[in-house]
Amino acid sequence: MPAASLTIDPAFRIGPVDPRLYGSFVEHLGRCVYTGLHEPDHETADKDGFRQDVADLVRELGVPIIRYPGGNFVSGYNWEDGVGPVGQRPRRLELAWRSIETNQVGTDEFVKWAGSVGADPLLAINLGTRGIDAARNLVEYCNHPGGTYWSDLRRANGSPQPHGVKVWCLGNEMDGPWQIGHQTAAEYGRLAAETARVMRLVDPGIELVACGSSHRRMPTFASWEATVLAEAYDAVDYVSMHAYFEQHGADRDSFLACAVEMDQAIEEVVATADHVRAAGRHRKRLGISFDEWNVWYLSRFQAAEEQSERDWAVAPRLLEDVYSVTDAVVVGSLLITLLRHADRVKIGCLAQLVNVIGPIMTAPGGPAWRQASYHPFALTSRYGRGTVLRLEPTSDRHETAEHGDVPLLDAVAVLADEPGGPGESGESGELRLFAVNRHQHEPLTLDVDLRGLPGLAVATHLALADDDPDAINTAAEPDRVSPRRLADRTIDAGRLRTVLPPLSWNLLRLSPPG
Repeated sequence: MPAASLTIDPAFRIGPVDPRLYGSFVEHLGRCVYTGLHEPDHETADKDGFRQDVADLVRELGVPIIRYPGGNFVSGYNWEDGVGPVGQRPRRLELAWRSIETNQVGTDEFVKWAGSVGADPLLAINLGTRGIDAARNLVEYCNHPGGTYWSDLRRANGSPQPHGVKVWCLGNEMDGPWQIGHQTAAEYGRLAAETARVMRLVDPGIELVACGSSHRRMPTFASWEATVLAEAYDAVDYVSMHAYFEQHGADRDSFLACAVEMDQAIEEVVATADHVRAAGRHRKRLGISFDEWNVWYLSRFQAAEEQSERDWAVAPRLLEDVYSVTDAVVVGSLLITLLRHADRVKIGCLAQLVNVIGPIMTAPGGPAWRQASYHPFALTSRYGRGTVLRLEPTSDRHETAEHGDVPLLDAVAVLADEPGGPGESGESGELRLFAVNRHQHEPLTLDVDLRGLPGLAVATHLALADDDPDAINTAAEPDRVSPRRLADRTIDAGRLRTVLPPLSWNLLRLSPPG
């Protein structure tokens, strides 16, 4: 049987987890907003038209920040279209996803809804077709108390108190040729720096995210970041990262190891940002906003697009990937990677929240349910709060076509600092170990040395695994895939010995007796 071991000692720390690591993303794309979040005729809809069955699932998911309104959508969006009397808002051709945008949901509605589910908004501004003027006006609309044109317009539109939007994205994927208003790194860097400067004149307390590369395989990866940050380093607080992964053909071993690529990408962006810091003699150290990540079967979408020219429609069914046990294990592994870099990754956004490559699915007029990928995210968000500890596991390994020789074990440990914090439960000092067994067929024995934490005695073990790695949840069987509790393990003489099922994501909660 394959084996792995690791030592956990509270003296070796990576850093505290910023709760915003567990954010998500809502874009005006497909059915994410309309018939996802918002469906006025649904039996659970509130007075503002938002589905409460979905809102309940979002609260359970535990997302403290949500990026909005895009995504590719934002690069052609006029934010003024989405404020004011709903009946007077214009219908627009939405060019990024070839749809009709009704603007029935806009900034005010989204910010109010986000607050109702316990999330702060992370607003993106349009640096594709627009720029500095629209950006400064939106900050004034959202954050200025009153007494000016845009702030008084917000008040007249039913929001007397400022929205207090703290974090803003300076555009979206501006390195991508698919992006409306695509720019070179030098062009974007100058625009981002000047836009940031003016936005801070309106509200000095905001935090700003510069666009990094759209993904690691872009031909300009790293050189884009270097050029942009050479212009904008002092003007921003974070640089963004995006990454999506999918299984190609029958190569499941490579797919299960894709977090290796995410690890490498983070380390490369950190190295690039730190080089710019050193070269420019900057004092602060930039954080990373990993504000788009997920499993996404992009190749399926591209193949379908080649065979059909979409007609303009409101909320067409787009990117509605159905996630399996295997996909959920990969999502859990990607979360482990984000936690492992908690010293630099401060914001993360699972893309997206509902229907569009989301952990939540809905039927128009019908039920909402949790996809398989919902579970590792919800449990990590709930229990992955505290301080990340540094691990150096020893593990049997195997060869993969895409990532070479990789360990079978992927793991991270989080020490809970306080009991009963937001979204967190358990005892202060409880240790949470998140672990993935990448072997498709064999269980993995795990030996954990806990002598550095002598008060721990009991390990509660939850595992997401299934005899069928392609099992999914549906409206008819919404709980077909869910975590199951395995036998509790006793910690003997400071050592925990347990077994991780094949192709599994695992949470072990290690706590004092009683």
